[in-house]
Amino acid sequence: MAKFSWKIKSSSTKSKARTGCITTPHGKIETPAFIFCATKGALKSFTTIEAKKINTQIILSNTYHLMLHPGSKLIANHGGLHNFMNWDGPMLTDSGGFQIFSLGHGSVANEIKGKKTQYLRDKSLLKINEEGALFKSYLNGKNYLLTPEKSIQVQRDLGADLILVFDECTPFNVEKKYTEKSMKRSHRWAKRSINMFNSKLNYSPCYGSSGEQCLYGIVQGGIYEDLRDESIDFNLNEIKVFGIAIGGSLGSNKEEMYNVVNYTSKKLGEKHPIHLLGIGDPIDIWSLVKQGIDTFDCVSPTRLARHGSALIKNKIGKININNAEYENSSKPIDKSCNCHTCKNYSLSYIHYLLKAKEFTALYLITLHNIFFMNELMEFVRVSIKKDQLEEAEIEWYSKS
Repeated sequence: MAKFSWKIKSSSTKSKARTGCITTPHGKIETPAFIFCATKGALKSFTTIEAKKINTQIILSNTYHLMLHPGSKLIANHGGLHNFMNWDGPMLTDSGGFQIFSLGHGSVANEIKGKKTQYLRDKSLLKINEEGALFKSYLNGKNYLLTPEKSIQVQRDLGADLILVFDECTPFNVEKKYTEKSMKRSHRWAKRSINMFNSKLNYSPCYGSSGEQCLYGIVQGGIYEDLRDESIDFNLNEIKVFGIAIGGSLGSNKEEMYNVVNYTSKKLGEKHPIHLLGIGDPIDIWSLVKQGIDTFDCVSPTRLARHGSALIKNKIGKININNAEYENSSKPIDKSCNCHTCKNYSLSYIHYLLKAKEFTALYLITLHNIFFMNELMEFVRVSIKKDQLEEAEIEWYSKS
């Protein structure tokens, strides 16, 4: 009997927002849900045990980085990534395709902000062709070829519950001709990924080192509606996958991103859980759940913490505790927050820890940011069930 299922539990009458449940061999994911990034097999400055205590449902790790170090075979020999990092909940791994974008062009965040960083640093991406993507390792300078088959092999070794087909994430500022060429190649890569997934290689078909797995397809097409239509049709009708992710860089600003996501998600229907790759700003989440997005992933909660920034319930979205205004503040990060940090420590103390370069500061802010995101998603789910999402958004921002 299959260990995976997807069920929509409630739907808004005012938008495409919905709650649902993804069942996996390692537990259930109540949606909408946020997936925290443990890129190299670890949540930065935080443990999986602590993450579980504050209601984290699912985490994500990175195929490319773990392929380079410590290597997928070593992780498989430990019983998969679940055992290796002591995480007993659902897990997702990306395909490594995002690195084609980030190592060759820059981050999604920089795309949305209109920053062009690709010329400011050496590129690790050497070549993309029909076979795959050739990288130069940032660890030892050696060249590695990542193909659809290699990506799936590594992901089966890692053993995550949810895994992705191999694709290229194209930036918004390339010509339509290249976006189309890339999309069609990603479709061919997806078919190769599925063939590899269904083959017997070290494990039974559709199984990885930690048990049964399921596969997500990826919709590409950049900012072009006709290309998105073609990719939607491919994912719905030409391949068989459990879930569908919306990929590719989504535009040069947030309005364009919202338009691309809305156009894409409304055509994907209810048969599959829909994941949005690489987007997870709290302000965006309020808008994007209304467009039918079920799961999000983003590095921002833990990355912000590493730079001294804490998430808060206002339209700005965060504060930088490094700032001098917090030096003498006896207030917590957020007076309405019930996390361990806010209940026990002042902004002044955390500010001092940051200035003293004490690692405890990063732990305390990370704890708050993860708690914040989990509380936000629970608040969103409850409001959708009550069909009061718009009212809940106003209430959320009045809490600060």
